[in-house]
Parts: sequence; C-alpha cells; structure tokens
Amino acid sequence: MPFLKENGFTRRQCEICNRYYWSQDSDRKNCGDSPCQEYTFIDNPPTKRKYELSQMRNIFLKHFEKNDHTIIKPYPVIARWRDDVYLVGASIYNFQPYVTEGRIPPPANPLVISQPCLRFTDIDKVGQTFGRHMIIFEMGGAHAFNRPEKEIYWKEDTVRFHHELLTQELGIDSEEVSYKEDFWSGGGNAGPDLEACVSGLEISTLVFMMYRYVGDKLVEMPFRTVDTGYGMERWAWLSQGSATGFHATYGNLLENTIKLANIEINNETITSYARIALRSDTQALPIEKKQIAENLGLTIEEMEKTVKDFQRICTTLDHTKALCFILSEGIVPSNMQEGYLARLLIRRTYRMLKILGIEDRFFDIVDDQIAYWSRDFQNLKFMRDEIIEELDVEQEKYKKTLDKGADLVKRISRQIKTSGENEIPQTKLVELYDSHGLVPEMVQECAAKEKVTINIPEDFFEKVAKRHLDPEKTKEDVDVNIPKEKLEKYPETTKLYYQNPYLSEFKARVLDVIDEKYVILNQTAFYSEGGGQLSDTGNLLFDGKTTKVIDVQSVGNIIQHTIEGPAPLVDIEIQGKIDWERRISLMRHHTSTHILIGAAKRVLGEHAWQSGAAKDVQSSRLDISHYKHLTRDEINKIEQLTCETITNNIPVETFWLSRDEAEKKYGYRLYQGGAVPGTKIRIVKTGDWDVEACGGTHVRSTGEIGIIKILRVERIQDGVERIIFASGPQALKKIQERDQQFSDTAQILNTPIENVKHAALTITDELDSSNKKLRRILEEVAKIEAESLLKKANAIENTKLIVIEKEKWDEEEIVMLGSKISKDDPHSISIIILIGKTVRIFVFAGKNAIKSGAHAGKLAKELSAIVEGGGGGKDYFGQGGGEQKEKIQEMKQLAPTILKKQLIKK
Repeated sequence: MPFLKENGFTRRQCEICNRYYWSQDSDRKNCGDSPCQEYTFIDNPPTKRKYELSQMRNIFLKHFEKNDHTIIKPYPVIARWRDDVYLVGASIYNFQPYVTEGRIPPPANPLVISQPCLRFTDIDKVGQTFGRHMIIFEMGGAHAFNRPEKEIYWKEDTVRFHHELLTQELGIDSEEVSYKEDFWSGGGNAGPDLEACVSGLEISTLVFMMYRYVGDKLVEMPFRTVDTGYGMERWAWLSQGSATGFHATYGNLLENTIKLANIEINNETITSYARIALRSDTQALPIEKKQIAENLGLTIEEMEKTVKDFQRICTTLDHTKALCFILSEGIVPSNMQEGYLARLLIRRTYRMLKILGIEDRFFDIVDDQIAYWSRDFQNLKFMRDEIIEELDVEQEKYKKTLDKGADLVKRISRQIKTSGENEIPQTKLVELYDSHGLVPEMVQECAAKEKVTINIPEDFFEKVAKRHLDPEKTKEDVDVNIPKEKLEKYPETTKLYYQNPYLSEFKARVLDVIDEKYVILNQTAFYSEGGGQLSDTGNLLFDGKTTKVIDVQSVGNIIQHTIEGPAPLVDIEIQGKIDWERRISLMRHHTSTHILIGAAKRVLGEHAWQSGAAKDVQSSRLDISHYKHLTRDEINKIEQLTCETITNNIPVETFWLSRDEAEKKYGYRLYQGGAVPGTKIRIVKTGDWDVEACGGTHVRSTGEIGIIKILRVERIQDGVERIIFASGPQALKKIQERDQQFSDTAQILNTPIENVKHAALTITDELDSSNKKLRRILEEVAKIEAESLLKKANAIENTKLIVIEKEKWDEEEIVMLGSKISKDDPHSISIIILIGKTVRIFVFAGKNAIKSGAHAGKLAKELSAIVEGGGGGKDYFGQGGGEQKEKIQEMKQLAPTILKKQLIKK
C-alpha cells in the first residue's frame, strides 16, 4: 500500500484485539475501533462542520463524481433479480454475479451509488448499540470493475479517494484515522479489506474483491472489483457528534416520536451511556453505570428505564423505516420468504410500542417516516396508501393471534410441568413466535404465572430471521437421462419454438438415442417444460414408423425428448409433429397469465406480484401476493380488465435483450415470475399492459385468446391468493358447464332461470323456519326424556348416573339431551352410547358432579378403551368410541365402578 507508507502510516498490532492496523499517530496503541477505543467524537465531532444525512450523501457522491465516477440511482431493496438472496445487503449485491464475474458490463465504470440496504443479522443489536447497528441503512458504494484487458483502479486509489474525502472534504485530522486489516465475504465473493475508523467508530469498509466461492473453497478471479462500503448514517453521526446515530439519522422524527410516547428522555443520560455501551471491559461496566447514575442524580433503575425507553423508540424508528421500504416494493406480510421478515418487523414494532403505551400511534409514526424519507425516495409517497392498508390488516391479524397466545402458553407450560420439566426450550420459543407471533418476553410473562421459566437468547430475533433470509434451492423432479460426459459433445439444440411458436411440424436430425427411450435432436419445435408451462407432446415419424413424444426436458442447452414406441436410428432425419391443440391451449393460458397479473396490479395495487403459476391445458393457476381475500367485486373488475385487454387485440412481442439493457429499459418488474438466469433474457411485452422476462410460448396478440374466465379463487397461504382460470375454448366449455348446472337447478326448483336466486332464497327461508320448528320439538322431547331418565338414575355417592343406548340419532340430538340432563340436575353424569357401524360414546357431567370429582373427558377415555378405541375431552363433556360393539354391555356394567374411582380420588 504505497499511499499509506508514503503518507507516514505504519503497520501495528492492536494491544486489545490483536488486529493489525495502519495509523500516522505514533502514540496510538489500539486499532481505533470500539470497543478497543471509546467514542471520542460524541459532543466533539472531528469534522469541520456538521452534516445531515442527505448532505453527507451528497458530499460523498459529488466527491467521487469529481474523481471520474458516474453517479447511478439506487436499486430496490428487494433483490428480485437474484435467486440466492431476498434483500440487498450491500451495494455490491446489485452487481453480483453477472458484473463481478465479467459476464455483462456494469452500468458505468467506475461508478458511485448510495444504496439503501437491509440486514437482519444485527436485529437484536438495533437500539442497544445506539446507532452503530441498524436493519436499514444507506451504503455509499464506490465501485471499480477491473478486467484483465482494462484496469480501472485498485488498492492505491481506493484508499486515496477515501482518505481525501475524510481529510480534504470533511477536514478530519489525518492522525485521527486508522485502517484495520480484515477479510470480507458476501454474496458469493470475497477479498481482503481495510476498515476505516475515526474516534472509535468504524465508518467504512474498503474491500478488494478478488475471489469467489466454489463450494467451500476460495478461487481467485480474473476480474477484480473495488467494493467499498461507506456507512452514510455513521458518517453523519461522526460529523454531528450527537449522542447516538439515531439522532443523526432521524433528527426531528426522533424528537416527535419521543413526544408521542410522552416520556422524558434526558440527553445527558443517553450521551453518557452511549460512550460506555461498547466497552471491552464488561466487568467495569456496572461500576461505570452506577457512577453515571450518581452524577446525574438518578438511581440505577431510573437510568436504566430511561435508556430502555429510548432504545425502544430507536428500534421502532429503524423497523418502521425498514417496513416502509419493504412494503413499498410490493412485499406482503406472510409466513414465507420476504413476507416473513416484514411480519417479524411489524410484530416486533407493535411489541415495542405496546410497552411504550403508544401502539395506537403506529400509523402516525409510519406516516411521519413516509413524509420524511419520500423527499429522497419518492416511491414511498406513491405507495403510502397501500403501505398503511397492509399494516392495518396485519396489525388486526396480530391482535387476534395474541388473544389466543396466553392460553396456548398456559397449556404448554402445564404440559412441560407434567413431563417433569420446568423450562420452555428455545426450540419451542421459536415455534411460538413463528406460529403465533409470541415474542419471548410475552411467553416469559405467561409462563411465570405457571411457575415455568424460559432462557431468552440475546440473539433470538437474529436466529429467527436467519431461518428465513436465504431462498431455498428447489430441485425440480425432472427425468433427465443424458450422461454428463455426453453433454459436452452435443451442440446446443436449436429451439424452433422461439423462432416460430406456430410451427407444428418440422424436420430434424437425430444426434443420439439413449436407452431406446431418450432422443436428442439437432433442432426441435417441441417446447421443453419450464417457467410453469408444461412440455409439448406429439409424434416423431421416421422410416414409416410413428413413435409418441410424451415428455420434453432441457438439460443445460440440450433438449431431451422422452419417447414411447420404436426408437429412431442415430443420424437419420425425422419429422416431428406436435399436438397442436395442446400447444395452442398452453400458449393462450400462458399469455393469459401475463394479462391477469397486469389486471391484478391495476385493481389491487402495486404490491400484487406473481407468487407462482402453472399453465395447463384445460385450466391454469396464478398465485398473487395480496394481504386480504379477493372480494367478488375485485374478481369482477379483474375479469373486466382482461376482457378489455383481449378486445383491444394488443400485440404480444417477444425479443431478447442483454440483462443490463432490459433492466434499464423496463425495471425490475421484469422478474414478475422470479429471477431468470443468463446474460441475455427473453422479454415478452404485451403493449403497455405488461412486460416480463419469460421463456414460454405465447400468442401473437391478445385477441387470439378469446376469453379469460376466473373459475375460483383460493387462499393457499397467508398473503397469497390463487386464481384458477381458463382461456379460449376451455373457458367457453367451463362457462357452458356452469350454465347447464344453472339450467338444471332452475328445472329442479321449477322456476325460470332468472328467478333461481329468489326461489333458492325462498326455499332457504322455509328450511330455516322448519329447522326452528324441529328444534323446538326436539327440545321438548329432550326435556320430557331428561325428566324421565333422571327419575330412573342410579345414585352413586352424591351423584346420579344415567347410562342409555341410542340408535339412528344424530349428534345434535344427543348433545341436546345430555346438556338438558346436566342443566336440570347438576349432580348428574349421563353416558349416551350411539350404536351404528361403530360405537360412539358421549359423556356429560353437571357442575356439582364435577365438584365431586367427576370428569367427563377422562370417563369417556376409559369407557372407550373397553370397546378398543380412544376418547377424551373437558371435565363437563367428553366423547370417544371404538369398534367392538359386542363389549357394550361390559362397558355399561363397568361405568359405575369407573365413576366411583373418580369420586373416591376427589
């Protein structure tokens, strides 16, 4: 590093952490980073003036622009162009792997960007470290992409640009700056780095990316990338010398939220506490905290409460800002993928606000965030209404979940005590959070009432988040039978279906036949399964023979045809005929998917993204992200828009673009169907209605579809709606089937079709009236029978036992009779045996009988065992049954004895 040596920096080893670092200060003994060095910039900023975050961002960008870097706009925070991560965790994520591996050119070279990033790995530290850690932050990235044929710049200029920004632009004394040596990895790449520190605060990481991971091994790349990360919030904090990074980042937002909470925050307390928060000498911390409290005239408890309230407010601000960005990019809270992370933030924020007593101000805080940050990120303002509505729906869901939570923890606690344990395990804590949103502190409160303990890990939320941070790699169940060693010898199969999707017959040469079952051709019009679209089927004709093609799959660039019948010889010419009716139906359904997602977005909002799709011949499905069930009105509007799109006969264009050109031109909605591989991507553009990266076959214009009919809508999981639909002749067939069912129903009801609804309502009303009359009769019968049975009841201790058999009764009648007996005589226990193909047992216990020791559920369990079955239930009602009808009499005889045992135990 000539720059460092020429400017008087020497390499030393930190006396505390043993890391190597560079510094000009000959008296320095540590690396300059906390906890090895205290924060000395608080109330004493080393810069020539104070800068707000937006001002610091501008200075950073302009500094690099002066040094020949092109400023580019920030990317989204949801990394839809990648299949290996959900979130952008660093500015370099925008360019991995295609740019960093030299497969496509960068948007500019060199370039500079200020990129909003999201990292959940430090979620438990947010607020605790007073601004050093945040989930959402801006990373200033200055990047140079060096190729073997062209070097932009490397280590020397990287450090020089950084140091000049600190010293010349901001006026920081060069001796205040130290550079720690380290090694960085992320997103599949790695390299040595320098971490710049000033006054105890690490502010930048300068990575010299020169390796990539192949499995667990590092392999040197011919393409070297300068990957620098300037923490914009930390730079602003350093310049302001404020008590915390949240003061520097959120400014008035922080003050307003403190006022909303109506709490007193003593800045001197926060400032003193922040200075020692990251001390390496943890044993000295309690003593120092006590000293600070005494200096402020506070007790330790008063000081800790102030600090904790402040930390909760900081966490709230961080999480609500992150939520605004995530939701503005179309993520719907759910239990899956990015939606899970959004839900985690919502629930954690709600908990913080509830402790502060301002959970009803959730939306006010979010509104303030949107107004504040939309000055620089305008999409937040555009998506404001959708963000608020999503949060409203999600908050109501969470409240209902919490209502059930206390009872659940109570049951689990009692089960644990029954098993001889007294602690809820951490795996159960995670399960309770995942399934019911119960944060550990809430579980702890409920469990303590049952005298059960829990051990809350400090990194609980980090552990929970990590389980959902990386996309799962799904393996397609594909019958692939080309030996790997043969793949290299085959030329790429020419895909005739891309050249002309209407080609139904073609000629080709046979390159190979494997196991008399798998055929490789030099070219094919048979579409290979992919992108949710089924493969083509059809026939191969050769030497006067015909063989069926039953499946087609891609293996790399080779297409494998699975046949059923005689196999052709290698190197002969064959004629291929695809099943055209199947193909055209799949084409209509695939284009319909694109039309439907465009309609859903316009009806439901920008958050409506495709979550999955499957195109079949008779009908297809489209899964979309949405936070509520679709209403009938919304379904009708979506259908109406699809009808208009078809009527307008919009041309459907397909063409190839380089990845970077496609993203520049159409943005990231291209990846509606998910991330697609390759440096060139196939674009399917339906006028101004929809544009996607897609590898399927499509009709030439929307008019060829004819009609799209939504058959039904299902909620397949929280946050995802499934639309089942049919297109073209298949849609007409479904409509005709429904019309026939409607006509048949009208005939059955003996009414004209237009009066079916009225006739059905009339019959329903009459049925309701009849049911009410029948219920009154049954209640009267139950009353008479209950009186009769109670007169004949068998007295056992201070209870009355009734045991009867019934045949051809329904459950409602039995419950009505048993409940009536329990109500009329609280001392009663009634056992009603329903005899059918099997034995069913119903047990009812009155209030006084329960007090005497009777338990209906336990009684049902023991009686059921006699007929070789199982049962259980509550103390007042139990049920069960078994297969052995021949043991009914034995069960009836043993019933009094079993009941007596319960009463004796009491």
